Amino acid sequence: MRRPARLPMTYLLPLRWHTDTGLAELTDYLRWLADRVDVLVVDGSAPDLFARHAETWRGLVRHLPPDPDRRGLNGKVRGVHTGVDAADHEHLVIADDDVRYDEAGLRAVHRLLGRVDLVRPQNYFDPLPWHAWWDTGRTLLNRALGDDYPGTLAVRRSTFLAMGGYDADVLFENLELIRTVRAYGGVEATAAGLYVRRLPPDAAHFRGQRVRQAYDDLAQPARLLSALAVLPAAAVASRRPRLLLGMAATVVALAEAGRRRADGNAVFPPSTSLAAPLWLLERGVCSWLAVAQRVLLGGVRYHDTRIRQPAHPTSAIVRRSAGRTATETAKRRPEPHARAEG
Repeated sequence: MRRPARLPMTYLLPLRWHTDTGLAELTDYLRWLADRVDVLVVDGSAPDLFARHAETWRGLVRHLPPDPDRRGLNGKVRGVHTGVDAADHEHLVIADDDVRYDEAGLRAVHRLLGRVDLVRPQNYFDPLPWHAWWDTGRTLLNRALGDDYPGTLAVRRSTFLAMGGYDADVLFENLELIRTVRAYGGVEATAAGLYVRRLPPDAAHFRGQRVRQAYDDLAQPARLLSALAVLPAAAVASRRPRLLLGMAATVVALAEAGRRRADGNAVFPPSTSLAAPLWLLERGVCSWLAVAQRVLLGGVRYHDTRIRQPAHPTSAIVRRSAGRTATETAKRRPEPHARAEG
């Protein structure tokens, strides 16, 4: 069989596993990827798992540990920085371990990176168990009101290095990367019609993510205030069934608009729009719990640590970037006596 033409692109997978339940399936995917792009796995798993991965993927992918000199609370971000430093290509795909590109998706991202600094594809769940159906309600509302946040981004390596990477002490790392590219003046392509499959988590993992995902909204005040208003609004509407039904119908209609955007009906089944009111009610509850964790505990639990900052405002990133640029310029500037000697 003729091998597919390889793309001059690096696929970066930051990994941190506590169990190898999905190792065989992931290995099959990495084998498929390795025929098409360079694959780099930055593996922060425990030593025994790391050794098993190294043996399984020997000769298949580049497999290395996170750079120990990289600091930060978010292990994924440390892995991304390590991988970007080690990558050989200008075009980089950064993807979570549950993301599954096809060849058309890889080629589309590669083309877009020829003219922009950052590409934001659109994920969809396949297969679609009940909890993935539920969470697709979030995706559809995001698509209707703006853009969704996928588990994969693509970026130019030169842009990433020039802007100094992004902060590793935040929870919502993809939003932080997007905002940092924007603050640097980079061009972003939001590809609502570039669909990339994502495997759903198991139900237990899904339940464990509810408050943590709601905590992300603390980085987006308008979204947070809207979510906090859901429970009071539902309580008032519950006294008037027609009003409650009308509110639910409006949310379903909004989700349906998101489902149909950019031919989304090809990957999002019609029933997923019905999940939107349920997800919105859940987010209303979890948002109050997220605020309580911020106030009472100082942040949300992330693996073996607690993170306070979901993501920095773009204005703060701009100021930090400007300060870093000024410092670097000052370091490069010759000393006054050196200028006089010239």
